[in-house]
Amino acid sequence: MSVAPRHAFLGREVRRSLVLVSAVVLSCAACSTDSAEKLHRPAKTSAGPASSPSASVDSGSVVRAAAAATAKSSARIDQKIEIRADGTNMALAVKGSVDMPGGKGRLTVNLSSQGSGKTVSLDEVFTGGTVYFRMPEEKNGDTSWRSLPRDKAESHYLLRSPVNDPEHVLRQVERMRGVSKVGEESVNGAPTVHYRGKLDHETLTLRMAADRRAKFTEVRDKVGSDLPAVADVWIGRDGRIVRTRLDCAMGVAGITATMNLTDLGKPVETPTVPEDAAAVPPNAVGGPLTG
Repeated sequence: MSVAPRHAFLGREVRRSLVLVSAVVLSCAACSTDSAEKLHRPAKTSAGPASSPSASVDSGSVVRAAAAATAKSSARIDQKIEIRADGTNMALAVKGSVDMPGGKGRLTVNLSSQGSGKTVSLDEVFTGGTVYFRMPEEKNGDTSWRSLPRDKAESHYLLRSPVNDPEHVLRQVERMRGVSKVGEESVNGAPTVHYRGKLDHETLTLRMAADRRAKFTEVRDKVGSDLPAVADVWIGRDGRIVRTRLDCAMGVAGITATMNLTDLGKPVETPTVPEDAAAVPPNAVGGPLTG
């Protein structure tokens, strides 16, 4: 079986929309240094003194410890990624369960575009350090499985994880800069502590494909500062993360990725390894469904 070219794992219309959104995001990011600096400032909250934007070493340590503890656990994942642009809005939903240290689990990804009425899906299986993926429906009839090493997968878009791996999000939030405590809040009916920080350029482009990283680096250099990306983390009483939100807002465009983690520590069934899956190189995978 021949190796599929990059972006083969989604329809042509979805690819065109993603290219448009990316172009708008990039152009808005390069609008002006002043705009970027204003958007870097944390939003005001009603949490009182605890929401002070001043950096806190203690808060950063708490988030890093929570990210490490969560990465040693299993969780049910419910992530929503909203991509906003001038006249083009798209959403991705990533759902399933993953045992992160055990490297096993299943995820389903659904991508929809506002006004199109169409949804494009991707199935993923994590097992034994390998990620298997396929589109259950494809116009050309090719619904076969592909595979690549989990640790070799790359991201191609802002605030996206390689092959939707939730552990990548944890790696990004543990690298937050200028972390501050926002306050105590309830998430899914349980008490949590909310923290906020910034994501620098290195963190935003972590494990990003070289050509995409170069484009965002060019934008960063034109703006004269890092893109205005902010991360929020909610930590439960057991010291593990129950929600993350990554946001990069640039004028009329922006991306927000919110991930809820539930059933922490509960067993995850070992999925069946798809048969006859064609191994593909990381640079052959790059559509928005796979990150």
